[in-house]
Formats: sequence, structure tokens, C-alpha cells
Amino acid sequence: MIYKVSYVVVGGEYPGGIRNEPECPKVGDIVQIGRNRFEVMEIHEIIPPRDDFQFLHATVKPVDGASNGDTSG
Repeated sequence: MIYKVSYVVVGGEYPGGIRNEPECPKVGDIVQIGRNRFEVMEIHEIIPPRDDFQFLHATVKPVDGASNGDTSG
């Protein structure tokens, strides 16, 4: 199954995106969009699965102080 996920960032400070994911995201997962990392807050099914695709909407929030390669927290 391929999951087409629309990521929307709360607050509007960061652009979201649409990505194909090999696994269904879950609340609490950390995803990287561009250079920034985000925590998944909500997942909603947009339409029922078809063939090998499922379309999802994910609301995410920035992970404080975390970006690509930044491990300082």
C-alpha cells in the first residue's frame, strides 16, 4: 500500500507538502519535511482506500529546535 499524505503544519509558519509514504503515519510520529522535523498530531482519511493507495491528511507541529542534522534539541 502507498499512502499519499497531505501534511499541514499548524500555525502556518512552515509550508506543508504532499508525499508518498510506504507506511501509514501515526500520531506521535516524527516526519521530516524539507529541512525541518514535525510531530504528527492528527491523521484523517480523505477518501477510502482504492487499489494500493490510501489518501490521508496529517496535521503536524514543528519539533522545537530540530532540523536536518541538528541534534542539540
